[in-house]
Amino acid sequence: MSTAERDTIAEPAVETPVENSTTNRKQPFPRGFLDTISTGWAERPESLPAARPQAAFAATRRAAVSAAFPGKRLVIPAGSLKQRSNDTDYPFRAHSAFAHLTGWAADSEPDSILVFEPTDDGHDVTLYFRERADRTTTEFYADATVGEFWIGPRPSLAGVAADLDIATAHLDEYIEAEGALVLDESDDLTRVVSELRLVKDEYEIAEMRRAVDITAQGFDDIIRALPDAVAHARGERVVEGVFHRRAREDGNGEGYDTIAASGPHACYLHWTRNDGTVVPGDLILVDAGVEADSLYTADITRTLPVSGTFTEVQRRVYETVREAADAAFAAARIGVRFREVHEAAMKVIAARVAEWGLLPVTAQEALDADAGGQHRRYMVHGTSHHLGIDVHDCAQARREMYYDGILAPGMVFTIEPGLYFQIDDLTVPAEYRGIGVRIEDDILMTEDGPVNLSAGIPRTADEVEAWIARVQA
Repeated sequence: MSTAERDTIAEPAVETPVENSTTNRKQPFPRGFLDTISTGWAERPESLPAARPQAAFAATRRAAVSAAFPGKRLVIPAGSLKQRSNDTDYPFRAHSAFAHLTGWAADSEPDSILVFEPTDDGHDVTLYFRERADRTTTEFYADATVGEFWIGPRPSLAGVAADLDIATAHLDEYIEAEGALVLDESDDLTRVVSELRLVKDEYEIAEMRRAVDITAQGFDDIIRALPDAVAHARGERVVEGVFHRRAREDGNGEGYDTIAASGPHACYLHWTRNDGTVVPGDLILVDAGVEADSLYTADITRTLPVSGTFTEVQRRVYETVREAADAAFAAARIGVRFREVHEAAMKVIAARVAEWGLLPVTAQEALDADAGGQHRRYMVHGTSHHLGIDVHDCAQARREMYYDGILAPGMVFTIEPGLYFQIDDLTVPAEYRGIGVRIEDDILMTEDGPVNLSAGIPRTADEVEAWIARVQA
């Protein structure tokens, strides 16, 4: 049975089938059911929980947003269920800004709205959502989208108020008002809540570490499953599947679609079809991250030799990418502009591909900001992006706060250089074609400099070979 069968239940008062119904999914309820469904249920006493750990942090974030918009009504919707097909929906995932400002994460309710009502000294903040229906109402048994008979227990207003330490009200009490600033409709509000996440607080950093730790276990799972992947006609999906199991067992799921790109597929930057074979002798590039129940996600890439050892050319390409990643890490210092991290990696990439004779110009000419860029043929993406409750976090921040922003303690971002030689790229020797390598780590800026949160996942070519041997032993 689907999880969103909106049309399964007929109108409660209907006792006989409706002719000319617009759907074959509707079935009538007999009178006996209607007379007894609301009775015979045990009481549900509710013990109010203590506030969850993130509640205090969310309150501080709300205070910052309130201070940025004195006298303005602010509306932050969680979002609604999105239809997948016919009467089934995609799993619900609240808007990142809503989760960030409420502390309500994987357990949040669709259609909820966070409202800042202006007062003389700031804002009164209320969380509106649809409270669970009483068992005497038709919603309880007849609404397959929100009825508890269908989807299980739902939260109460009092329970959520205690859990999140915030005022709550039924969604039916929410009143729209002209002049309000609405998230994703107001550029100013969207920008402020995005920039608010550029520097992570203590709770967020702990959740990032948690997401990275689970992701590391997922990569171990992948290595164990490589023989099964090799044996399967769609081995990339075996890799995707074992990581998905870890993500669902120990987290909320994946923070983004897993890239399991083997052989030439590794040269396609966002290969998520994952329907190819995994062939001994090839490399497999796996870009994957577990999203914790808090919705904070890791974003890690490792490129693995399917047979357990790199060929000479594969190792040359791999170690160049690792060298670029190390240069980017060394450039990440407090007070440095974010874009300088990318520039450091690009210097290594340009130098090495020029050294291999792949460029029509010198490395220095390729690095010219106006006339150069020839080396970018083999790495068209950026080296870094902010990371957090979104895999590409803070995306609506101003450029001067993001790419041209200054690195500060509490920022979390990726370092992910790569080299990709397409299978049909005639500008490179045949021995390079079809090789794609990316190494991606999650970096936390501290007062003492950068910390690689994912450093425990082997990085060098030698370490990767030893890792595969150890896990598969």
